[in-house]
Amino acid sequence: MENKYIIELRNVTKSFGSVNAVDGISFGVRPGEVVGLIGDNGAGKSTLIKILSGVHPPDSGQIIVRGNEARNWNAARSRDAGIETVYQDRALAPQQTITRNIFMGREIKNRFGVIKVKTQYEEANRLMRDIGFTSKVFDPDSPVATLSGGERQGVAIARALYFDADLIVLDEPTTALSLVETAKVFGFVQNVRDRGRSIIFIGHNIYHVYDIADRFVVLDRGKVVMTADKDEIASAEVLMKHMQEFAEVAHADAGDA
Repeated sequence: MENKYIIELRNVTKSFGSVNAVDGISFGVRPGEVVGLIGDNGAGKSTLIKILSGVHPPDSGQIIVRGNEARNWNAARSRDAGIETVYQDRALAPQQTITRNIFMGREIKNRFGVIKVKTQYEEANRLMRDIGFTSKVFDPDSPVATLSGGERQGVAIARALYFDADLIVLDEPTTALSLVETAKVFGFVQNVRDRGRSIIFIGHNIYHVYDIADRFVVLDRGKVVMTADKDEIASAEVLMKHMQEFAEVAHADAGDA
């Protein structure tokens, strides 16, 4: 039977000294869905991102990619599996053009090692339009410094898409953005999903996560304490109430221990 997940974690753990940052986490991501990953500071979100991106290998557990167990997991294997991560700082060079930022470090070159400038420009233009850049004010030669926060997030997403990412992990993509800029990021995410790619959307703002996600995974103290499809949760307020209830139970159990 075909595996329903493009990537799946099974009972994955990661400790740093006596701290169990990730403690037996299991969850998967289906093709073409947006998974909202939620949790307070210290819940394990950052460590989980780094495991998915191959920065930290898990101490134990399995990583399953399209039905096959991935061994010796590292950053190169994560990228080969089609996983790209966009961190909060987006790793962009503001004084460089959109094109340079998309291809930085992975330039398109001819057989003599010369960068194919025209090809890169054309590809950057296609990517910008594909994910929803509609303004004619910007083109691939526009410096990233002239873009808004939401548009810079779009450039980072476009970069991930060009390198055939099946799963894009967005780390707090709407932090410090206005409502208008947040709407732009949502538009980029929806366009990615419409093309059959998947997103893990990590956020503190429950309302943002609720609006954009198809499914929710809630972490607390390194454990998954709740998973739910959006049609099971009537509103962001209901989601928040469930999170509080699960957190109270988890903290009470920890106190008993």
